[in-house]
Amino acid sequence: MGKPKVVLGVSGGIAAYKACELLRRLTESGHDVRVVPTAASLNFVGEATWAALSGNPASTEVWESVHEVPHVRIGQSADLVVVAPATADMLAKAAHGLADDLLTNTLLTARCPVVFAPAMHTEMWEHPATRENVATLRRRGAVVIEPAVGRLTGKDTGKGRLPDPEEIFEVCARVLARGVAEPDLAGRHVVISAGGTREPLDPVRFLGNRSSGKQGYALARTAVARGARVTLVSANTALADPAGVDLVRVGTALQLREAVLKAAADADAVVMAAAVADFRPAEYAGGKIKKKDGQEPAPVTLVRNPDILAEISADRAREGQIVVGFAAETDDVLANGRTKLLRKGCDLLVVNEVGETKTFGSEENEAVILSSDGSELAVPYGPKETLADVIWDQVAPRIGVRRA
Repeated sequence: MGKPKVVLGVSGGIAAYKACELLRRLTESGHDVRVVPTAASLNFVGEATWAALSGNPASTEVWESVHEVPHVRIGQSADLVVVAPATADMLAKAAHGLADDLLTNTLLTARCPVVFAPAMHTEMWEHPATRENVATLRRRGAVVIEPAVGRLTGKDTGKGRLPDPEEIFEVCARVLARGVAEPDLAGRHVVISAGGTREPLDPVRFLGNRSSGKQGYALARTAVARGARVTLVSANTALADPAGVDLVRVGTALQLREAVLKAAADADAVVMAAAVADFRPAEYAGGKIKKKDGQEPAPVTLVRNPDILAEISADRAREGQIVVGFAAETDDVLANGRTKLLRKGCDLLVVNEVGETKTFGSEENEAVILSSDGSELAVPYGPKETLADVIWDQVAPRIGVRRA
């Protein structure tokens, strides 16, 4: 079996230079990449650069090598087409089926998965015409990654920045790994919580946990690759922002609750992967608690935090919404998991054993997915992205199913 064939389309935006890093990652990971730049993009990165980095000729014109029919063959033979950056103009052409250059012809002939990574000014991204074009492309099965928030050209800042090339590569890798042209979460909005909450005791201390957020971030990346619109509520992680998500940063359990409830209002699925503190200090000391000679410290009184998983399970924001919880256990894992599933009232509960050297901070995980219908699915030890995909495999067919 030969190398996966990837077409990298580059349209005419200032972010075209970042596509060089995406190309490097694709080629170094064993993909055969052919770059198809638009004429406008060559004002930013020249044809010679694309040819040197890819090891293949950079195709730019419909009329080059006419006997090979490049406007048909390039798209027909591709395993993946990714357009990065995708300008507002390119999204409009793709949505309306225009074919006035080699890249747009390639998009029309491709029968493989297609990924667009938009980059433009905020006003252009938010314009109703662009939003409608994005909706059209997603409805047809394309994966359109949400742009990042950050510095744009000039002094402008806002949503519209090209996501980090490494994160775009991760989306492409997940799409290729699935090998499915039609993303099963297309048109769906999913909310994912990740990380671990911290409950302040004084200005320098807090009650926290060992969660790294890696499983929640893996869920976010795989959901993007499967076509979903993703809201990621992230508590105290040190991880790179996944491409294509609306990221909401929080610190405490109360902040996480507020963010999840707000995002869940129109969500098709909510996955609570964050490690949420069960308790918080009853009182917050305005100054650092001092150590006093000869005196024992005063006891710390704790109060319960809201049970967010039980709350959203009991009061679904919309009919057919699927709620998934996580149970991190240290003993009697399955027995405690089954009890928790009944108590929380969620549709699925992902149960795993945790400890100082298990799960937390690791790149791998193993779990048992318990369902409210009584079924159980064991997921063997492996990458957290694999577990994430298995979870979405369970969620996707359940979304929208009328609850009894």
